Amino acid sequence: MIDNKKIIPKKLEKGDTIGIIAPSDPVLKKDIEEINNSITLMEKSGFKIELGKNIFSNKLGYSATPEEKAQDINYMFENKNIKAIFCAKGGCNSNSTFDYIDYKKIEENPKIICGFSDSHSILNAITLKTGLITFYGPTFKSLTSWETDYGYKEVIKRFVDCSLELGTKDDEYITIQNGQVEGELIGGNLSLTNNMINGKYKLNFENKILFFEDLGWESEPSMISNYLYNMKQNGVFEKIVGMWIGSYEHETNIALEKIVQDTIGEEYKFPIIKSNNFGHIDKKTVIPIGSMARIDTKKKYKIELIENCVK
Repeated sequence: MIDNKKIIPKKLEKGDTIGIIAPSDPVLKKDIEEINNSITLMEKSGFKIELGKNIFSNKLGYSATPEEKAQDINYMFENKNIKAIFCAKGGCNSNSTFDYIDYKKIEENPKIICGFSDSHSILNAITLKTGLITFYGPTFKSLTSWETDYGYKEVIKRFVDCSLELGTKDDEYITIQNGQVEGELIGGNLSLTNNMINGKYKLNFENKILFFEDLGWESEPSMISNYLYNMKQNGVFEKIVGMWIGSYEHETNIALEKIVQDTIGEEYKFPIIKSNNFGHIDKKTVIPIGSMARIDTKKKYKIELIENCVK
């Protein structure tokens, strides 16, 4: 994130228009029913929906072009009628947009932007380049594509009610390593966070609380180990002040926290907590990237937001 710069987006009000973009995979025929269900849900909740011009484009045969995707991102931020932006779905290559995003335009027109999985890359890039708080939470499709309305309720709670509660009172937390710290939240999908520890869009992990999850059928335990060791070897764990582990399910039943412990050992003393309320699962807590949070392993709810993330 830009040093000492933080932009807090405005909350959603009933009657506002939400823009839908597809920075990863295109919206295909198989997605239409769930996208339409989410449109119906949000319209019943009092919001209007505007679809990006290029969300159905598959010009490359595997996605829209980077320019098409960025065109929709830039348009949604510039358009004064759009009050929040949701990524339609996940995929594989949202990072293709990085060089085509108008970050100055985003600074001048800050607003809520939300997504998870692959679209988390643009969230971290936007926060890095502008200071805008972005949100790791449901994609638009996933508002209705899972079995419960957990994600939808989290969206309303965070963006409309301005709640600082992370998850619900029924969510369980376990302590991997004790401690109490404060820091800005950074992270999302582990494999993609690992891709941003070096290079032109290198993330700043200094004094951050790193949160992450991953998808078991895409990332074997050995691959998770690869990501974590790469981060360790590049000094990430020397910079962060805390770690929050989310969902990871693999057929071997090897837990994400075990792989973390295998990597961390006793070298780092920062607090580490685990919960199953974010990731590629039904429970999708809306996590603000760039907001200050506190980990306190002595408490039942071991992480809390300590500053407003919408206003």
